[in-house]
Order: sequence, then C-alpha cells, then structure tokens
Amino acid sequence: MIKQPAHLKKGDKIAIVSPAKKLPGEINSAIAILEQWGLEVVLGENVYAQHHQFAGSDAQRTKDLQTFLDDPDIRAIIASRGGYGTIRIIDKLDFNRFKENPKWLIGFSDITILLSHLLAELNTQSIHGQMPKTFEEASPESLESLRKALFGEPLSYEYESGFKNLEGDAEGIVTGGNLTLLVAAEGSASAIDYTDKILFLEDVGEQEYAIDRMMWMLKRSGKLSRLKGLIVGAFTGVQPEDIPFGSSPEQLILDLVKEYGYPVCFNFPVGHIDDNRALIIGKTAKLSVDHKHVVLEYI
Repeated sequence: MIKQPAHLKKGDKIAIVSPAKKLPGEINSAIAILEQWGLEVVLGENVYAQHHQFAGSDAQRTKDLQTFLDDPDIRAIIASRGGYGTIRIIDKLDFNRFKENPKWLIGFSDITILLSHLLAELNTQSIHGQMPKTFEEASPESLESLRKALFGEPLSYEYESGFKNLEGDAEGIVTGGNLTLLVAAEGSASAIDYTDKILFLEDVGEQEYAIDRMMWMLKRSGKLSRLKGLIVGAFTGVQPEDIPFGSSPEQLILDLVKEYGYPVCFNFPVGHIDDNRALIIGKTAKLSVDHKHVVLEYI
C-alpha cells in the first residue's frame, strides 16, 4: 500500500530547499503566503546559494535536502524552483529516516525526478504543485489547490477542454509530471511502474520532434499501453523548427495513444502555467472524460 504522509495542520513546519537551479531573487512573498496558511517556514542554509547555474554545489544542495529529510519536526519540504539539477543529487540522498517518518515533498518540472523516486523506490505519495518561485504569478486557484492537498481537504477538478478528448471513465493511482524527467528516470531506481496508472504529462521549451521522440520511447517500451487513463497538461514554450513538424504536442500524443481505448483528456491545468493545479502523486482518483468535459476527483 502506498504511504500517505500526515496532512499538515496549523503550526507545522515546512522547509524550503533549492535542489536544482539557483533562485533569481528573494521569495519573501511566497514565505508570507505559507505563513498565512498557518505554517512555520524554515529555509535551507543554501536556499539562496549560487554555483554557476545551480543553487550551490551538488554537496550544498544535497546537505540541505538531507537535513530536512532527517528532521522529524519538518512536516513538508517544498522546492524553491525547478530548472535543472535534482537528478545530480538524487542518488546521494539517504531516505532511511524519511521511511520511518514520511513527509510531503512538493514541486514540479525538474523536481519530477524526486517525486517519481518517492513513488518508485519509497512507495510514498508526494505533491506536484506550485513552488515559491512561481507563487507570485500563480493563480489563486492553483495556490488554493496546493493548500488543500497539504491540509488533506477534498481535491477535485472540472473543466472544459479546448482540444477534442478521447471519452471514457477510469480509476487508478495518479502519477506523472514533466515528460523529459520521466524519460530521464527510465532505467534507474526512480523509474515508475505505469501499469494501471492515470498518467499526467507536461513539458516546457521542447520542440515537437523531441516531444514525439519521448512519447515514442514510452510507447515502444509498452508503458503507454498499460495505462488506465492519460491526462495531457500544458506543453508551453514549444520551440519552432526550421521545417515545421506538422503536429502539435496534443495531436501527436493523440495519434500515439488513440488505439488503447482508455480516456485521454487535454488542456488539463497542470504544467508551466500560472494555473498549475496541485496533483497528488500516488493517490487514487477517478477520471471522467467526454468530448470536452473533464472531471478528476481524488478518492
């Protein structure tokens, strides 16, 4: 059974760490929001550190994350931002104390590798959601969804898709995140089992051919065929090619999975967008999809 960390309550401590790219500036407004939720915020020693493009050296970033993984008084850890770098330290972390005292880890984008590792290796839930660097631009709805996920309040989403869905109903454990990082996890201890899962995907700054190539990797390995359902989030900042590829990310994904018969929804509010809604990785949900209408409800 997948472990669920204890939900937060007012007065609990949440730590902010920087396991990937360096912060471009202060995150005081995000700290203030977390404090408004009734949480006590603790900053990692190296949260503002800089080492080339990283938030400090690999050793510095590992030290901060390890400190909070081990500290029983810290009830949740949120990454300050993504970028790149978490994959460089994931195998340096010791999760023995974490296994005795699981806590929520939160982030998205590059942090996908950490969230994937928690499910694959430690059988523990985590939260894919907004990070302090993105709090200022975040929609109120996305921040409220993160608060609800952390405090254990009911979480469900309903919206109208702007791209034609594949209809159907499914129930399964939700997993996923950034497509690039999910593919990068393959062949490692952080690779998730896609069988009977509801998978969600998002990415940023990729060209269509690269998205196509990564999706073909998942298809050729048999992973896409074993899903219960597929949630396609935002694919933003798609880089134009000299010779047009001919398919949008949505269309190429549709073409690759339409043979499987499970529900597929598009334009889900998750990814590198202001309205990046929180999704609990490792928790069971029901997905209901028709031509345009989508409902995702955690059980």
